Amino acid sequence: MRTKTTKQNKINVVTLGCSKNVYDSEVLMGQLKANGKNVVHEDENDDGNIVVINTCGFIGKAKEESVDTILHYAQKKERGEVDKVFVSGCLSERYKPDLEKEITNVDQYFGTHDLPNLLKVLEADYKHELIGERLTTTPQHYAYLKIAEGCDRPCSFCAIPLMRGKHKSTPIEDLVTEAQKLAEKGIKEIMLIAQDLTYYGLDLYKKRALADLLKELVKVDGIEWIRLHYAFPSGFPMDVLDVMKEEPKVCNYLDIPLQHINTEILKSMKRGTTHEKTTALIHKFREYVPNMAIRTTLIVGYPGETEEQFQEMKDWVEEMRFERLGAFEYSHEENTGAFVLEDDVPADVKFRRVNEIMEVQSQISWELNQEKIGKTFRCLFDRKDGEYYYGRTEFDSPDVDNDVIVDAREHYIKLGEFIDIEIYDAGDFDLHGTPLVKQERPVPLNKRNEEKK
Repeated sequence: MRTKTTKQNKINVVTLGCSKNVYDSEVLMGQLKANGKNVVHEDENDDGNIVVINTCGFIGKAKEESVDTILHYAQKKERGEVDKVFVSGCLSERYKPDLEKEITNVDQYFGTHDLPNLLKVLEADYKHELIGERLTTTPQHYAYLKIAEGCDRPCSFCAIPLMRGKHKSTPIEDLVTEAQKLAEKGIKEIMLIAQDLTYYGLDLYKKRALADLLKELVKVDGIEWIRLHYAFPSGFPMDVLDVMKEEPKVCNYLDIPLQHINTEILKSMKRGTTHEKTTALIHKFREYVPNMAIRTTLIVGYPGETEEQFQEMKDWVEEMRFERLGAFEYSHEENTGAFVLEDDVPADVKFRRVNEIMEVQSQISWELNQEKIGKTFRCLFDRKDGEYYYGRTEFDSPDVDNDVIVDAREHYIKLGEFIDIEIYDAGDFDLHGTPLVKQERPVPLNKRNEEKK
């Protein structure tokens, strides 16, 4: 029989899934901290006696990871290693009745819009005045800024509207306040995230207002890079590109998941575009901002995808030469529009097609990186791992894009600083460089004390 732990209450928040979940966890932790609670994020020692798991329910592998994590902490509770386990987020929103029936050792399940109720069971009050007060979990120099919740798009393969609801923009003034508070903490780069950035403002201002938002965010002192994630190709507001060209703080970078290029499949996916329109849009981006880095994602193995349709996409990737690209296997999701279709592309074929796309992209990335050798880029350094520092150019987002690598045995770099780096070598997805200006290593405290003597 399990016994209650003797630990003082400590809330360990565990985050699974995308950057939007990271943001939600940070807001939860900010609220808990404001209530005087002892809260940590993914505690290394795993010694929190109360666990909140913020789950992902997007596709099969993500759902599996979420369920495994819930089971892990439910078993820890059974063994008396934790007192309470709460589950929140997308998986809980989407499958709450099933989870309550199957994993009964969880104290309570909460959906994506249940923050006040979750705080209540954690004996905390929801503080409406805490605009922008978050306990950031990213490195001290960059953070995510979620500008909208939910999605109004009807994409047939996507379950996000089932879990996040309809699109709801956050007012510009609130986002500026949040950016100012992040800057006061030392944040230098903010990444704008939403399920669909390009829809921003339609509900509040009756027009697409992403460009207006950017014009206000660039005025925030201390913020030096603003990066755009998750745009939608249909109805893209071209005035955003004008701001990108005019404002040096707005990175020449756009993450725009295109998902496929075959017109028939795009129609079935309900993407509201065609092969020709999508290609024209990418050409227009490059015409407006010639040195823009475009990141996209593609889905292979969508129901009915023939070898010819896949080959069309593969040829198109070779033609478009995207700076950044990821490919994923189609996941057959309940209650989505495509669920009524037969998931008829075998798993081994999906796997092969992903690898073929990524082999093409690997070669493209290598060729584009070779052009960077001998050039100098302003880089922001995120971490030191072993004997190397890892940084990024304005054309690279954390975790998903290229790294700029500097040998820590020969050079010292202060993390979170912008440094001009000359590139001397390049691989498929990494650049190797040398700082143009030498930084002095800080003198260790014990050595300073010896020098004083």
